[in-house]
Amino acid sequence: MTNKVLIKSARRLVLVVLFLLTLQDYNCFAKEGIFNKNIRKKIISSIILCGDTIPLSRISDTIEVNANKFTFVEFNFVPPDINHVQLVRYYLKGLDAGFGEWTLKNSVSYGGLDHGTYAFVLESKVCTQTVYLEIKAPYNRYLFSTILLLLLIVFGITILKISLRGKGDAHSWQRDSIAPLLKKYIIRPQPPLTEVPKLTQRASVKYEKTTVLFADIQGFTKIVEHMNPENLIDELDRFFVHFDEVADKYRIEKIKTIGDAYMCAGGLPEKNRTNPIEVVMAAIEMQRFMQEKGQNAPKSGKDFWELRVGIHTGPVISGVVGRKKLSFDIWGDTVNIASRMESSGVAGKINISGVTYQLVKDFFECEYRGKMPIKYKGETDMYFVKGIVPHLSVKGEGIYPNEDFFTKLQWIRYNDLEEVVLGQLRMELPSSFKYHSIKHTIDVCTQVEVLGRAEGLNSKELLLVKTAALFHDTGYMMNPMKHEVQSVRIAKEILPHFLYTKSEIEAVSQLIMATESNTEPTLLMEKIIKDADLDYLGRADFIPLSEKLWEELCNYKGKISQKEWNKKQHAFLSKHVYYTETAKKLRQVNKEMQLNKIEKLLM
Repeated sequence: MTNKVLIKSARRLVLVVLFLLTLQDYNCFAKEGIFNKNIRKKIISSIILCGDTIPLSRISDTIEVNANKFTFVEFNFVPPDINHVQLVRYYLKGLDAGFGEWTLKNSVSYGGLDHGTYAFVLESKVCTQTVYLEIKAPYNRYLFSTILLLLLIVFGITILKISLRGKGDAHSWQRDSIAPLLKKYIIRPQPPLTEVPKLTQRASVKYEKTTVLFADIQGFTKIVEHMNPENLIDELDRFFVHFDEVADKYRIEKIKTIGDAYMCAGGLPEKNRTNPIEVVMAAIEMQRFMQEKGQNAPKSGKDFWELRVGIHTGPVISGVVGRKKLSFDIWGDTVNIASRMESSGVAGKINISGVTYQLVKDFFECEYRGKMPIKYKGETDMYFVKGIVPHLSVKGEGIYPNEDFFTKLQWIRYNDLEEVVLGQLRMELPSSFKYHSIKHTIDVCTQVEVLGRAEGLNSKELLLVKTAALFHDTGYMMNPMKHEVQSVRIAKEILPHFLYTKSEIEAVSQLIMATESNTEPTLLMEKIIKDADLDYLGRADFIPLSEKLWEELCNYKGKISQKEWNKKQHAFLSKHVYYTETAKKLRQVNKEMQLNKIEKLLM
């Protein structure tokens, strides 16, 4: 092949690359499927996709949409005859659970749909129509462009090398070029890389509230003297494996084992407020396991092992030490005091410091046992943990926690959850939402608790409805259209990390959906969150809040005149009712006063 032929081929390749690049589509587009020509009545007048409207005459049974991020689809219905009232009901299969109530609506919209296949079913009293919507991710045009450009560059470099080589013999060109190519592309075995543990990813961090546990086997030195080494290692391994399982159960980080000593800490690497309670619960389970094994030891001819446990809560610094053999460790006075709690303890008991006692005393019965001097720190109080307080334990025996125990613990987790959710809203909620702001979420959470306590909700019910109030507007971070659906998705993603059960998450989701404007509440908790969400209608600051809502709607729904807005507000207030007796007593009179104010503005 001559240089002229190669150069000519390169020019053709350049033209092909440029032509393929120009064919790429940089916008989302909708493609209709094959039109079903069966004669039947259609009750969908048009569909809006990616800003384009597909009229009735072009609606097919299947519509494909290619989009990187599909956010909006609207179905418009055929208007009824002049003398005919058309009731319809609908659902979007893949998103809605089923048909909703019969309604007079003439359109419905959905936002934030992920890639996938959906079926929109619209039913009237006389017929039914189904349209299938398939949302596809477009091919990666940037990857395609990159590959083509790389091919062009490689081809160009090859031509350059050939041109510089000159007019040498064809056979010598083949002979000279094959060797370096083989040397370059033959894959040779590489020496195995040393695995870098995940510990390298942990930077030094200070934790203000960490609970450290030290556990040590009493009389271990004497046991070592007469016990077979293999049996000794097996026994230790059996104990420590169980301790690891208990630590995982309560989200506690194992730090290390030193001989017969076991060290772990709660509240890291994920910070939380519940770690003192969870560490004490873990200590109780560890002691129970050792006691059960000790009772069976004489029967099998084994030694009786007793555990001594010490716990303290305070600040620590965590980090990774070592070069060849990395290890995660923690330092600080909290570690030293926890070690002193263990060495000053008694076999078979759990010795905690006064600081830890103040944090767990509502959950556990403790016995005061005096003070202990701490170097450079003075004296600290010590307590033995006797068990769980009777009213939070099964049958009042103080051994196993009951449902009230976990509900009380979940209220503490709620404080961590609230901090996370409000922080997320503060960062990601658009500033254009003047009414549905973080302040509105806080107001609804506060009012939910006021109404819930007044209406007699128990602690578990109040926790669920307050959690729903915390999440009910988080969907505005994604899409204001059908934001309740988005709020449910966010709740289902976050709540498992805070140990909400599946049934609790489902209850929270139903309460969030109860805040939809067209939903009629039936359960007491639904009525409470509904009244709390619209509490502003009967408050003294109704007018300024109403103006914020007006400004917000103008931003994402289009301009509305002040007079038209007042008409809408008057119509809404006239139809609105509070569902709980407490809300009626607190807000009904003020709501009627606000209604009179709007009537005067309309005159």
